[in-house]
Amino acid sequence: METIYLLCETDVGKLEEVLRRLQAVPGVTEVQAVTGPFDLIAKVQAPHINQALDVVVHKIRRIPGIKATETLVTVAGG
Repeated sequence: METIYLLCETDVGKLEEVLRRLQAVPGVTEVQAVTGPFDLIAKVQAPHINQALDVVVHKIRRIPGIKATETLVTVAGG
């Protein structure tokens, strides 16, 4: 199983709506609001890295209210 962490910056006033939409995306296993330059962190898991990246590019980045993202690909599991 491959894991990606996705940092999301949301438009003002859209945090809760984006959080709910992220939770509904297949492959997203966890979403938390965070402090700092990003508003949310999402954990995306899939059998292959390409499938996980596909979720990010074709499903998550198209969610209205997401202003910017940063994708963190894990390199070692535990």
